[in-house]
Amino acid sequence: MKNTISGSCLCGQVVSKVTGPFKRFYQCHCDRCQKKTGSAFASLIFTDPDKIEWVSGQELVKRYDLPDAIRFCNTFCTTCGSQVPYLSRDGSTLAIPAGYLDEDPKIRPSANIFFKEKACWLEEGQVANKYDRYPD
Repeated sequence: MKNTISGSCLCGQVVSKVTGPFKRFYQCHCDRCQKKTGSAFASLIFTDPDKIEWVSGQELVKRYDLPDAIRFCNTFCTTCGSQVPYLSRDGSTLAIPAGYLDEDPKIRPSANIFFKEKACWLEEGQVANKYDRYPD
């Protein structure tokens, strides 16, 4: 079943529509994704390269290809720094940062990849107290 959903960056200037169903949803724990996101892992949805329609702000997208990496890159809005969708270097795959999407993608993570490189504080963070807002 096809579903088209919107995605946008934090400042709202980069906007696109992506069409599912999507192929894979991975949480990548590699040290590069930790640096890229400033978090424990990157949540990435993968699909075919023709499944995106840019609505606005494509000229604001900047891409950084790590020179010694085969697949890794960082693609972001130059205004707010939010990660945005990107094509793999060989053009065969569209990677969509899950947090970029404004709606439910109707897919859930199926794998934690590069888990051996996980952040040393990941497990403690998963069991830490949970609050709806900042704690008092």
